[in-house]
Amino acid sequence: MSQLTHINASGEANMVDVSEKVSTVREARAEALVQMLPETIELITSGQHHKGDVMATARIAGIQAAKRTWDLIPLCHPLLLSKVEVHIEVVPSASKLRIESVCKLAGKTGVEMEALTAASVAALTIYDMCKAVQKDIVIEQVRLLEKTGGKSGHFKASV
Repeated sequence: MSQLTHINASGEANMVDVSEKVSTVREARAEALVQMLPETIELITSGQHHKGDVMATARIAGIQAAKRTWDLIPLCHPLLLSKVEVHIEVVPSASKLRIESVCKLAGKTGVEMEALTAASVAALTIYDMCKAVQKDIVIEQVRLLEKTGGKSGHFKASV
């Protein structure tokens, strides 16, 4: 296991110095799963939800969150993202919404936190918009699916 990069020699939290790193193309994909009743999913997909288009709102919230990750997570670098996508699909057999985010840039540090933040905030937005009709919605997981680029190379989550 490698050392924690946000801890200096004195054991204090610090922002990693990336000034000497070479810029490379970096991309990360993350997902979040949101469990809810089939009736709640039907409200969302049929356009009958009284708060409007839940999936469009969640998609925009996820994109905005990715762009502001450095503002939310204390030691993250502000990044000039070249791509942020948030896709939301219904998994009817499991009564879930599956959110997948993709973040990409050419830079000196990775975009994993941005992808995870996008998926998380999209899931939270779905919860917020639907809590009036169902309070026990569960955000089951948020996880990194894949990352490419940088010193650590390629990572792909196991199924």
